[in-house]
Amino acid sequence: MSILQYADKTPDQLHDQRLSMLIDIAKELEDEVIFPTCFDASVQISTVMKSKTASLQRIAHEIQKDPLITAKLLQLANSVAYKRAGNNVADLDSALMRVGMETARATALACALQQLVRSRELTQFEGIANKLWIHSLKTSMIARVIAQRLTRVNPELAMLAGLVHDLGAFYMLDRAAHYPELVERPTTVEFLVAQWHESVGVILLDSLSMPEEIIDAVREVDQPRPFIENPRNLSDVVYLANLFAGGFAEMQRLDIPELAEPKELSYAKYTDLRAEMDQACQEMISLF
Repeated sequence: MSILQYADKTPDQLHDQRLSMLIDIAKELEDEVIFPTCFDASVQISTVMKSKTASLQRIAHEIQKDPLITAKLLQLANSVAYKRAGNNVADLDSALMRVGMETARATALACALQQLVRSRELTQFEGIANKLWIHSLKTSMIARVIAQRLTRVNPELAMLAGLVHDLGAFYMLDRAAHYPELVERPTTVEFLVAQWHESVGVILLDSLSMPEEIIDAVREVDQPRPFIENPRNLSDVVYLANLFAGGFAEMQRLDIPELAEPKELSYAKYTDLRAEMDQACQEMISLF
């Protein structure tokens, strides 16, 4: 079918197409969630980490099955953000000890998201997918900085939560690629993603055995909140990180009445960390 034929669709027909996709996604999520194949390694690593008896060696063995994840973890362990006393590590066990389990899981998921963004299926949504990808990387590192500098929240948990806070958006893009009428209307898809990705994401995170604390933290992260003078928990950290990674633009797509720019974006406590945030973001982006 040609683009001209898609242009002949009536508003009601387009509405039905959008509704059809949402219904199909809802049915998929009612059963066992099927992730794109690039998530296989991440799902398996998450399954092993869920086990209370899993040893460091068993986790390392599972990670070593994927050379890309192994390489990224070693690079991250030797990055400025993690390297201590100038000593490099050359083995996976040492890298895991240095970065922690949550960062290892975040790295595995980051590799999966990177492969998804570059997949043939998302070629039609390349612009949207790349923006989401960069935004997710930035949110993860800004969350780490805020947690480390201003709270008692575990920085590695904050990093993982920041990375996956828009997981539902990637999943929806992957599914939208199967609807030709929507492929021809990326603006419509972007609107659907903005409206529904949080609900979808919560179900996906549960399927990946993410800690309940993370699932709670990413709920309604794109909804404006009362001014946060002192971040106290993981939810506050992810909300702030999302803002400083460009999340206000996401809020503006939600048709929120009388939406004003959040005061946090000009609050000295946070803006004083800008340079550190930017450095951490650039380092993570260069890693991928």
